[in-house]
Amino acid sequence: MSMPMTPAVRPTMYFVGVTTGSSSIMRVFPRWARLLDLGDCGLKGVDRPVRAPASEFRAVVEFVKNDPKSLGALVTTHKLDIVEAAGDLIDEYDALAAALHEVSCLSKSAGRLVGHAKDPISSALALAAITPEGHWKRTSGEVFVIGAGGAALAIVCTLADAAHANDRPTRIHVSDRDPARLRHFRATVERLNLDLPLIPVEAKTLADNAAIMAKLPPHSLVINASGLGKDAPGSPLPDGAPFPLDGFAWDLNYRGDLKFLAQARAQIVARRLRVEDGWLYFLHGWTRAIAEVFHIDIATRGPAFDLLAQEASDARG
Repeated sequence: MSMPMTPAVRPTMYFVGVTTGSSSIMRVFPRWARLLDLGDCGLKGVDRPVRAPASEFRAVVEFVKNDPKSLGALVTTHKLDIVEAAGDLIDEYDALAAALHEVSCLSKSAGRLVGHAKDPISSALALAAITPEGHWKRTSGEVFVIGAGGAALAIVCTLADAAHANDRPTRIHVSDRDPARLRHFRATVERLNLDLPLIPVEAKTLADNAAIMAKLPPHSLVINASGLGKDAPGSPLPDGAPFPLDGFAWDLNYRGDLKFLAQARAQIVARRLRVEDGWLYFLHGWTRAIAEVFHIDIATRGPAFDLLAQEASDARG
C-alpha cells in the first residue's frame, strides 16, 4: 500500500504519476509560479505503480476532492485508471473527458471536482510543431502509435478532427500488448464515431511492433506512447528496426532511459528521419493543467509562452 496523503498546509497542486520526483516540473513549477504570480503555492508528486489497485486511485481522488487546500492535479499514466476507480467521485467532466472516459487534470470549481482531458489539446499543439502544415495532404504517410492508453486516444482524436479533414494520414495503426486496453481503445473510437481508417493491432513482442513499422510507407510518423523509456526502461521496438524513410519519430517521453529516442536518432541520416522528444508535449500539457487548476489564462504561443518555455528550459538544465 502506498503512503497516505497528508493535508496540504498551503494551496497545492498534485502530480499523479509513476516516478514524479524525476520530472523536470519539480524544478520548473516554482519558476512558473513566480512568473504567473500564483502566490504561495506548491506542487507535490503522488507516485502510484502502473496497474496499481483501484483502491489506491480512489484514495487519491477522495483526498484531492475533500482536502481544502488541495486545488487539483495533473495525471499521467493513470488517466484511464482514475476514471475506472473513482469516476463517481468526480462531479463534472469537460466534453473531452466525458467522451474519452479519462482525465488528465482535476480541478475544483464552486466546491465541485471537475475532470478534464487536456491531452487532445496538448497533442494538437505539439503535432502542429512536428509535422509541417499540409504534410498528410501532400504525402501518403501513415501514423503508427505504440501504446493504446490515454495519450494514444488523444492523438487519434486530434488526427481525426473535422477541422483537418483535408490534411489527415491515410491510416493510423495502434498497437498494445494488453488486449483489454486495446478493446477499450477500439470501443472508444467506435463510440466517438471517428472518421479515420484505424487499425488496432495486438503486439505481444517487440518484433510485432517492428513488423507493423516495416510496412509503413515513406513520410509516416511513429509515436512511442507506450510509457517504455520513462515509466519502465526499454523501448517498444527492437534495435535496428528501420523507421519510415523521410518520416518522423516522436517519443512522448523527455526523461528516462529514452531508448526509443536513441534508436530513432541513430537513423536520422540513413532514413532522413526527423526526431522529436516529449518536451514540447510536456510544456503544453503542464501549462494547460495549471491554467485549469489555478483558474488563469496561459498563452499557447507567442512571447508569453516563449518566456515560460525558456524558463522551463533553464530549469531543465
